[in-house]
Amino acid sequence: MATLKAWDAINGAAGRCVATIGNDIEDMIYVKNIRAKVEKKKTEIKVLGQTGAKHKANGWKGTGTMTMYYATSLFRKMIDTYIRDGVDTYFELLIENKDPSSDIGRQTIILKQVNIDNIDIAKLDINSTELDEEIDFTFNDVEIRNEFDQVVGE
Repeated sequence: MATLKAWDAINGAAGRCVATIGNDIEDMIYVKNIRAKVEKKKTEIKVLGQTGAKHKANGWKGTGTMTMYYATSLFRKMIDTYIRDGVDTYFELLIENKDPSSDIGRQTIILKQVNIDNIDIAKLDINSTELDEEIDFTFNDVEIRNEFDQVVGE
């Protein structure tokens, strides 16, 4: 029976996140965690002669959340531009898992047309020695740039 080699479990801190905003590239070293999800939209289909409902995929939506150290004004400036000028900002996020101790290589996903949903515009906390913030976002497209190599069991 094959089992996963322990060193092929990916270290969650071994990776990178990079934002491309227009012509600017931002190495997002302040990200603590990020998660992007694709949810399939489905229509319920009723079929004559059956009591159960069937489901047919008819679209998808991309959503995500990132928690960061409260150490950049970048996203607050995007929201300010929207508030002041009505101009919304869309950008790309490259998220890469690359654990050098693993034999399965790296996976690189690019989220396209990312748009911020909400942000803490200002924050203080007398009980915290390190401020962080959580930002929700949506995205409209995905590119799988690199895939993990096939897992070979022991």
